[in-house]
Formats: sequence, C-alpha cells, structure tokens
Amino acid sequence: MTVTVNIPESLKPEDGRFGSGPSKIRPEQIAAIDAGATTLMGTSHRQSPVKQVVGSIREGLAEFFHLPDGYEVALGNGGASAFWEIACASLITRQAAFGSYGSFSAKFAASAANAPFLERPVIFKGEPGTYRLPELTEGVDTYCWAHNETSTGVAAPIRRVPGSREAGALTVIDGTSAAGALPLDITQTDVYYFSPQKAFGSDGGLWVAVLSPEAIERAAGVESSAHLEGARRWVPPFLSLTTALNNSRKDQTLNTPAVATLIMMANQIEWLNNNGGLDWAAARCAKSASILYSWAERSQYAQPFVTDPDARSHSVVTIDLDERVQASQVLAILRENGIVDAAGYRKLGRNQLRVGVFPSVEPSDVIAFTKCVDYVVEHLQ
Repeated sequence: MTVTVNIPESLKPEDGRFGSGPSKIRPEQIAAIDAGATTLMGTSHRQSPVKQVVGSIREGLAEFFHLPDGYEVALGNGGASAFWEIACASLITRQAAFGSYGSFSAKFAASAANAPFLERPVIFKGEPGTYRLPELTEGVDTYCWAHNETSTGVAAPIRRVPGSREAGALTVIDGTSAAGALPLDITQTDVYYFSPQKAFGSDGGLWVAVLSPEAIERAAGVESSAHLEGARRWVPPFLSLTTALNNSRKDQTLNTPAVATLIMMANQIEWLNNNGGLDWAAARCAKSASILYSWAERSQYAQPFVTDPDARSHSVVTIDLDERVQASQVLAILRENGIVDAAGYRKLGRNQLRVGVFPSVEPSDVIAFTKCVDYVVEHLQ
C-alpha cells in the first residue's frame, strides 16, 4: 500500500542530502568548476593549469594532516578499491594481516587472498557493529584495517600494532569514509589512503594516499624485485605505487584524471583548512553524529546499531529501527519529500538508517532530519 506523507516545509533541512556514499557538494565547488570552464576543463592534465590544481591538493593535504618530514601525498585514478590492488602489487611483500569487520575491510583482504604471488592473509574477524584489529603475527609484513567501516558505521582506532614497526612491517589504513572527518595521528600509519567522494566533497574515481618514507622505500623495493629473473610477481604500471608517486611529484597523474573531481577536491581542502583544518572538521562531524545518537537513544522506535559508544562512527551513523517501523517505507517517504540517501548498507540487510555526517553537512540539517523522521513515523502509525 502506498502511503503519502507531506512533511511541512518548516521541518525540512535546507539541504536534504545525507548519503554515506557520495558526498554533499557545496555550491562553491560547482562555482569553482564554472570558473574553470575555459581555463581548466578540457585542458591536458600535463599542462600547468591542471598541474597547479594537483599541486594545491597535495600541499593542502600536507597542511590538513600535519605531515611530518618525509611523508608524501600520491594520487591516481581508480578509487580506493583500485588501491587495494596497488597495495597487493606494490606494498605487501609476502603476507598481510587484516582486521575484517564489514564489507569494505573484507574486500581488501579478499584481494590479498586472490593475489597468486602472496601468501594467504591472516584474518582477524569481527562481527558487524564491532571492530577487530590485527595482532602481531610472525611473518606478516603489512597490517591493514579500515579507519571507518562504511557499511556498518564502526570507527576503529588508528595505532600501530605493538611490535610491528620494530619487525619492519607497514601499517596500511583505509581512510575512505574517515579521512577529513575523524581525528588522526598520521604518524601511526605508513599508508593512509582514501577516495575524495566523502569528507573531501568531490566525485569518485580518484585515490589519494599519504605515504611514509618506509612505505615509499617498500614500494620501490618490491617493484625492483619484481624485475628480477624468475620473479613470480608482476607490477603493471597502473598498479605501480612508485610510478604513481613519481607522477605525483610532478603534480600530475599517470592517466588522465577527471578534472572536475580535482577542482572540487581542491576547493574543499581550501575550505576545510580555512575553517580550522582537521580539528575543526572532526569536531563538526562529532557534533552532527552526537545529535543522531542522542536522538536514537531517546527514541521509542530507534537505537544506535553500534552498541559500544567508543566504536560509533562520527562520519557514518547507523540507526536501527524497531521492526514495527519499516525503514524502506520511511526512506521512500523521505525521498518523496526531497530528503535522500539515508538507506542502510544493502548487504548488511538490517532495518536501518545510515546517515553521512561529513563536514559539508550542517548540524542544523541533522537536527531537521531527525524531526522529519519522527514526523513520518508518527503519521505512519
């Protein structure tokens, strides 16, 4: 049965986009694309105008993450999922250990398991709604997990596995839905990689990685050994982290990027840094997340999916609904009223809302979102 509920305009958020996949793009970013219509769009990525944009991204991220000496920013095409293959080809020497506690952290582990030149990965599995960090394991040279598991709304701590650095192992962190939204000490990582379509307010199709000197050295060594006679390993140029870094040092990418994506990301980084950088962004996201968790805890039909408050994400918030309130029906009505993309992750299969509260989301819009959900549920009952 189709139910029509018209939410009063006075209750609606000014901007009704709350997706955890694509980011909320600010009007200023679209204006930046328009301003670059004749100077950037359609220009070769190896020419000065576009290279200046790439340079501003690299410099802006160095400021945003407070990069210590020796750390560098590299970028390339393909998104974070492409970087899983780059890590398998260029970073993992023989064997990796993974924290696996959701769809995306599991996918990186699956890539390593499918690489014919790597040993089977060691998996430390956690149930959805929790996290599990890898533990020090003999023979492991790379430790991997996700800062934020986008599918479940779980945030994991970022700290090196005790004893791993002394053993010469790297720490490789998927920051896709966390980068720019959650606090981070970058020195606790060797590789922190992400796509720009979340907190960095851009489109997908690009990966960015912050690399330690040890990661840079590891990638060069792995690629060098792959060229030895009889080597089983193959590092194609598209998956070569060293090639990507060498291009990035020239403020360009190996392959032609989507210039609009670069423009939007550069504009967002400037906006974030001008407002106070990572500390400001993390505080803003924490405020928005707190609004949602507090609302759910007070509600008679909703509750936070992640039971441990310390594991609750401040960038992607997951809220379970009582079985008498069908999330699919609530979401359909919200969409009819211009409030979109708050659906739970499809493979998790829960009666759930999942709300992206990245820096571009106004906390006041989050408050309005909760009022709209309450209004819909009240009129459905």
